[in-house]
Amino acid sequence: MGGGGGSVKDVKSKGELDTLLQSGSPVVLHFWASWCDASKHMDQVFSHLCTDFPNSHFVRVEAEEQPEISEEYSVSAVPFFVFFKDGKVVDKLEGADPSSLANKVAKVAGSINPGEAASPASLGMAAGPAVLETIQDLAKGNGSSRMGTQVQPGLSDALKKRLQQLIDSHPVMLFMKGSPEEPKCGFSRKVIDILKDEGVKFGTFDILSDNEVREGLKKLSNWPTFPQLYCKGELLGGCDIAIAMHESGELKEVFRDHGVDIIGTEHGVGGISEPNGLSKDLDTQLRSLINSSPVMLFMKGKPNEPKCGFSHKVVEILKQEKVEFDSFDILLDDEVRQGLKVFSNWSSYPQLYIKGDLVGGSDIVLEMQKSGELKRVLSEKGIIKEETLDDHLRSLISSSPVMLFMKGTPDAPRCGFSSKVVNALREEGVSFGSFDILTDDAVRQGLKVFSNWPTFPQLYYKGELIGGCDIVLELRNNGELKATLSE
Repeated sequence: MGGGGGSVKDVKSKGELDTLLQSGSPVVLHFWASWCDASKHMDQVFSHLCTDFPNSHFVRVEAEEQPEISEEYSVSAVPFFVFFKDGKVVDKLEGADPSSLANKVAKVAGSINPGEAASPASLGMAAGPAVLETIQDLAKGNGSSRMGTQVQPGLSDALKKRLQQLIDSHPVMLFMKGSPEEPKCGFSRKVIDILKDEGVKFGTFDILSDNEVREGLKKLSNWPTFPQLYCKGELLGGCDIAIAMHESGELKEVFRDHGVDIIGTEHGVGGISEPNGLSKDLDTQLRSLINSSPVMLFMKGKPNEPKCGFSHKVVEILKQEKVEFDSFDILLDDEVRQGLKVFSNWSSYPQLYIKGDLVGGSDIVLEMQKSGELKRVLSEKGIIKEETLDDHLRSLISSSPVMLFMKGTPDAPRCGFSSKVVNALREEGVSFGSFDILTDDAVRQGLKVFSNWPTFPQLYYKGELIGGCDIVLELRNNGELKATLSE
């Protein structure tokens, strides 16, 4: 059986993939998207792994260009990996987690023992220090996006100085996700449009490119979200405040009072630049649709019958957040479908709007949910009530029928007791969700009180505490574990 020879191949059709799978060789399939930075970074990792395992096939599929393949493997976010052996799916991985990718590739290629974790260093010397550094940064970023940002110690003097220099680098300074040409969230895009409409020169900093700046600025400004807009070193606020100041005329007064130069005017309404080339009737129709519900989703298909994995993912996220929303099937109206791309300056679907503001697509909504930012935005805009710690714990406990709170992850446990419970569940063939309590101290301490159980791991079934390591092992040894978790 031949492998891929150390090169990555792009698959252009389902038939081509099916033929490859029939070869019987190990196959690793990477679903990616050109607009997703995480996909691009993971593609570097993917390429280096390919050279380390030349007897396996490494293939890529552009998820949105090959919907038939994406739907077959339930792809709803990118990056997404599927692992095949003897033509059958043996594992999957969602998200930018280089260490887990290396581990799973090594397992399917058969070069390490089951349960033996592959570190990012196992990607081989060919990766080089720059790529390994990127891998480590991605691993950190992926962990924080899954579990939320941890509370960090106080800011160092050096970081304070750097942050202040960045803030003072331009009279008007915007800390945003992405760049003015390619914003990575709807809120950043909205503030960019406002500043263009105000006709002021401004500088920007992409907080996604530097996690130290991202987390440090939250503390320095005592402002937990982005974008953040500054004028002459003073924080004005985030997206909602910028919109309110823009619409009331106060923002223009602030710029004038601080001597900020005006370079011209680009006319717009409500912070969204007037789209070029749209008829007045279509522009009015789009605005009416966007504002027809506090939470509005433009998607492929309907909520009960999504026509693409990305739309399905956003629907599921909104349901998980218990949010009432309306939707519009863009497959039924090509004029709306093409017009909204121009209106929002957002080229793909789904598109989620909250109170008339574009949030973004599937990738951004997923990231916001994992970091807790989506719940925060929905709360700030009065869509849902703010979640208490107890509510958060209940939500985590009920997120999977069998839920394990552990140290580390199932593929890389960080304590022997957690490892034993993971092995016991896998030996019994029990599917389970997990949460790494080392990533969130509030959950770690809160769950001890909530469950009245002082140690970890803790295993839950249908919202009820089963117990810790000793109880799980006793149930397994008595032959009762699988029955207990399937009643």
